[in-house]
Amino acid sequence: MQRMIRRAAVVGAGTMGAQIAAHLANVGLQVDLLDLPPADLTPAEAERGLSLTDPEVANRPVTEQFRRAMALKPSPLFVPSGAEQIRLGNTRDHLSRLAEADWVIEAVVERLPIKREVLAAIESHRRPGTLVSSNTSGLSITAMSEGRGPDFLAHFCGTHFFNPPRYLHLLELIPTAATDPAVVEFLSDFGSQVLGKGIVVCRDTPYFIGNRIGCFAHSYSLHAMMKLGYGVDEVDVITGEPMLRPKSATLRLADLVGLDLMVDVGRNLYDLVPDDPWREFFRPVDFLEKMVEKGWRGEKSGQGFYRRVRGAGGSEVLTLDLNSWEYGPRQRPRFESIGAARSQTSAAARLRTLINGSDRASEFAWKTLSETLVYAAEWAERISEDLPRIDNAMKWGWNWELGPFEQWDALGVAAVVERLEAEQRYVPELARNLARTGGSFYREDDGHHACFHVNGWSPVPQTPGVMLVRDLKASGKTVHAGAEASLIDLGDGILGLELHTKVNVLSEGALEMLRRGLGELDRNWDGMVVGNQGRMFSAGANLAMLLASADAGDWDDIDHHIQVFQNTLMSVKYSRKPVVSAIFHQTLGGGCELALQSGRVQAAAETYIGLVELAVGLIPAGGGCKEMVLRSQEHLLPSDTTADRWSLLHRAFQNIGMAKTSTSGAEAREMGFLRPQDGISVNPRRHLLDARNAAVSLARGGYDHGCPRRDIVVLGEPALARFKLEVHMMHRAGYLTDHDRELGMALARILSGGDLSGPRMVSEQYLLDLEREEFKRLCGFEKTRDRIRHMLKTNRPLRN
Repeated sequence: MQRMIRRAAVVGAGTMGAQIAAHLANVGLQVDLLDLPPADLTPAEAERGLSLTDPEVANRPVTEQFRRAMALKPSPLFVPSGAEQIRLGNTRDHLSRLAEADWVIEAVVERLPIKREVLAAIESHRRPGTLVSSNTSGLSITAMSEGRGPDFLAHFCGTHFFNPPRYLHLLELIPTAATDPAVVEFLSDFGSQVLGKGIVVCRDTPYFIGNRIGCFAHSYSLHAMMKLGYGVDEVDVITGEPMLRPKSATLRLADLVGLDLMVDVGRNLYDLVPDDPWREFFRPVDFLEKMVEKGWRGEKSGQGFYRRVRGAGGSEVLTLDLNSWEYGPRQRPRFESIGAARSQTSAAARLRTLINGSDRASEFAWKTLSETLVYAAEWAERISEDLPRIDNAMKWGWNWELGPFEQWDALGVAAVVERLEAEQRYVPELARNLARTGGSFYREDDGHHACFHVNGWSPVPQTPGVMLVRDLKASGKTVHAGAEASLIDLGDGILGLELHTKVNVLSEGALEMLRRGLGELDRNWDGMVVGNQGRMFSAGANLAMLLASADAGDWDDIDHHIQVFQNTLMSVKYSRKPVVSAIFHQTLGGGCELALQSGRVQAAAETYIGLVELAVGLIPAGGGCKEMVLRSQEHLLPSDTTADRWSLLHRAFQNIGMAKTSTSGAEAREMGFLRPQDGISVNPRRHLLDARNAAVSLARGGYDHGCPRRDIVVLGEPALARFKLEVHMMHRAGYLTDHDRELGMALARILSGGDLSGPRMVSEQYLLDLEREEFKRLCGFEKTRDRIRHMLKTNRPLRN
């Protein structure tokens, strides 16, 4: 029988349980979320004459916890309507619902006796064959399942979702000796294909893989900080992006997670690993315990290593001085090694430059990173079947740019071993053996990736459905290479255009490669995918180049570049063969306009798309306004006089005028940036292949490229008057500055069709000309140039 999951149940509606339920709803499952009923009435309930048996009372805890989860920013849901798929209940009245579930996830408090009790209750209500898992960050899955029956044990394992479940890619699966291998295989496939997760199957060892290595790295940094006398600001400047880790670094991360939780995890790990020589580093440092005693638990209590205060000039973040125990202004320490590292293009080169420096940043980075690498190499065989699982766990769960064994390779295994030996420090046998060969933990073996382990070399496991640009390049699939973009053979007759600058601006070089790709496509290929696997799809146009031309008053140059951009995107739209944009994360301004004019869009679930030009004092001029006018009437005939065209157009006016961006791919569809036929990929690692398959499908299905439209209905003066009134009222109420009003009027003129007395049909080129003229006019305002300058300098919008 083929197993399917249509309905799930989550028992435990705390921080993790409610968010897991939300993500299950994100991917279309019906979900029951249950929690304990209250032991007592509130005064308000007692005054109303309610009893503990009333549903309103019994469901109060689960309702309150679910509301708190839904109020989180960023949201655990793709769109608010996803909450409708979650049915709330309590464990006294609604455990019978577990019989309806195909998968039951226990997510109660991390206490072994309580988990055992809840699993016993689940067993008594589940159907035979129903999957059951425990969400735990590190408790023994085998120990908590003691006393359960054979069918339960065969269908039971651990599932460790990382917090927040929607956003962190890692899902650790932890089978026991009794778990049916078919269950592990099914949950691996379901987790990857449906939930969009990166799956790491772990051994049932304390805190599994991600948290065993990650908690050690974090805790060791705190011990080193205390021993070596580094301040809060110093540690977070060093241990964030310079060490290829998230901006939250070490102490900001502790504040986000909760210092009380950090203490609990440290104590638990200390107790669970009596045979670990590094055990003492899991013991919470003195200053951490003192902070928890003071009630300073981090962000949830309002203060931890950082405290935000509000004053007359706005809010300010203060930093804790661990010597005086007073908060003061944040310091911005600068280190030569970090500055030098930032100039490097590759992650490996940035790390080498930092580690090989000679200042305080290099000293702390080497001390903490080298011990983490030693720890990972020493424990690798005991906590994991292979090294890629460890690297993937740290990249997907802790957002490290490189995993520990990839970092060994980046620094050079032999070089790290030599430095450790020179410092008379311990060297794991795994690393020592490899260093003798002069090799690295990963290598290319007959065109395939292989990794080193205790028993020698073995192939790096490949996940079906995953296509990586770096692998394609390594196997010689580059068609044309450029400094800002490249053309790559994606297979199946599909050409890929990869943008690969820092934020993938659509610069002259990128656009030239796009035009070259369109020519290649027309002659030699069946379809094309525009995308990349960097940090974002595209931040839009090259604002620095635009500002230079505007400051020089070179309006002809600006006009020329806008025309080239418009013509290029029209060539994309009306290419004889399909162009698919594989958009993800920030897809802004010109990047959005490219997507809007592609034959098909394959969006990632985490897509933040918008026409945001008004934030820098401009309007979309690459066809964005034109496309939103078209989409407002996409399902209308030009002769349809009964539709409320202004209301349909008004949504575009608000989205562009307020520089709105979607918070997910699903919301992008609701906002009109995606069409019904556009796809959404939940798993980011499957995204590029999904886009290629979409291009193949279009090519093989007889692609209709169409021709430039000349039947676009614009509403003229009647719509313009209504837009002007709205802008005037918002300005009068203080919501818009004078320059905001100027921008709103410019946008209104374009969307209304310019100076027309009434409705008429116009061409796409007519609207493009309006965009271009208004764009050039706005470039002439000093306030627009000030906005562009401020954005380039601070990455934040200016309201002037």
